[in-house]
Amino acid sequence: MNDAPCTFATIPPREANRRLDEGSAILIDIREPNEYAREHIPGARLVPIGNVDTHDFDRDRATGKAVIFHCQSGRRTAANAARLLATGFKEAYTLEGGLSGWRAAGLPAHIDRSQPIDLQRQVQIAAGSLVVLGIALAALLSPWFVLLSAFVGAGLVFAGTTGTCAMARLLGRMPWNAVAPT
Repeated sequence: MNDAPCTFATIPPREANRRLDEGSAILIDIREPNEYAREHIPGARLVPIGNVDTHDFDRDRATGKAVIFHCQSGRRTAANAARLLATGFKEAYTLEGGLSGWRAAGLPAHIDRSQPIDLQRQVQIAAGSLVVLGIALAALLSPWFVLLSAFVGAGLVFAGTTGTCAMARLLGRMPWNAVAPT
């Protein structure tokens, strides 16, 4: 197996695009399948971080090409740097700013609006809506409706401290979150 690089360098989107165009690098999207289905960089290969196995990259390492890993913002890639470096590439990068940085640089992304939005955004929309609804109902009908906002707030604190979000699990099972074939 090739020696893993000592560091995980960051590569700007335009430089990454140049490397991809000239064929000296491959692009690996480490996000979840539903995120990829909604929006991805053309030519990126999906290998969700939860499923990364060094054998996924045997053929890629043999080409001698550099690898560029990316997520939505770059944070998930940075947080999993050790795991990604263990894939054994001699030259590995993280895309500066992730998919968001790519788009901010004016580079193309494939968007399929028929696919559901990211589950985390759905949780934020639902939780925010329930808090506003609780406050509005408390102001208009009964002060007891403030308990709805308190319940949602307690759920968010629980989710943040345990990493378990009941609302995300519930929303993930909704029919609109079934990833349609692309």
